[in-house]
Amino acid sequence: MMKWIKAFRLRTLPLAFSGWMVGISIAAREVTISYGIALLTLLTAFLLQIVSNLANDYGDASSGVDAHRKGEQRMVNSGQISSQAMKRAMILSSLLAFVSGIILLFLAFPDDWKTALVFLCLGLVGIAAAIKYTVGKNPYGYAGFGDVFVFVFFGLVLVFGTFYLQTISLDFAVLLPASSIGLLSVGVLNVNNIRDIESDKLAGKNSIPVRIGRKNAVRYHVFLLISAVFASTLYVLLSYQSSLDFIQLLFLLSCVFLVKNLHAVSSLGSEELDPFLKQMAISTLLFSVFFAIGQAANMFFN
Repeated sequence: MMKWIKAFRLRTLPLAFSGWMVGISIAAREVTISYGIALLTLLTAFLLQIVSNLANDYGDASSGVDAHRKGEQRMVNSGQISSQAMKRAMILSSLLAFVSGIILLFLAFPDDWKTALVFLCLGLVGIAAAIKYTVGKNPYGYAGFGDVFVFVFFGLVLVFGTFYLQTISLDFAVLLPASSIGLLSVGVLNVNNIRDIESDKLAGKNSIPVRIGRKNAVRYHVFLLISAVFASTLYVLLSYQSSLDFIQLLFLLSCVFLVKNLHAVSSLGSEELDPFLKQMAISTLLFSVFFAIGQAANMFFN
């Protein structure tokens, strides 16, 4: 059982929770939260994250990328889980994500099949993208497009989707904090790719750090984290109405942890970066929790 828990990579699940938390906290300011829809949204997000993790383990082992990696040992490459067992688990988790998504859409849109169909298509694309990231011929993750997938699905789609499933309304300003979570999630991937830059080169995996080099990858990391903070700050400023609205900026407290991550990425060797992959995921979680507390506190005082 422990080997499967390792395969699920629980340390990455805060990314799915972070996007959900931000979306729910904004929606709570407009409507009474449906807890059934909220929990199913979170469950579906977790399952999609697990699909992505299992597919990554399976795909990287099949391509040989894991042979020289510096981070946590992967299950297929280490021989603890067979390739066929991992493939079956990947398919099962995809089916569970699909079923969870169907139930979610049935509850959220009982009389609106057109909107449900749009979300269903997004979900299917998300499952396919999670698998195609490292599995099959010409996986896009090996061409350096994994950052786009993470930004879109763990940022824009998850946050905005969570908000829309509760409010059934469009507020494009929500795309700003959604972008923050997307950028921070890409930051997690970037730490991973900087850590594995040498092994990825050997395996022919052309991640962004491989393409642009370590020095520029660090600059890219700075851009990701600063842009994430800026996007949510802009969101608060655009809706600023009273002096009490400053409490919405509580998420800025997470900058302490983001700066620590930036310092590590810029000063440590690749072999020392593995702990800061988890630290970046936790920093993203703290960002979302502080953001949610700020939203709730502002609603309470106003």
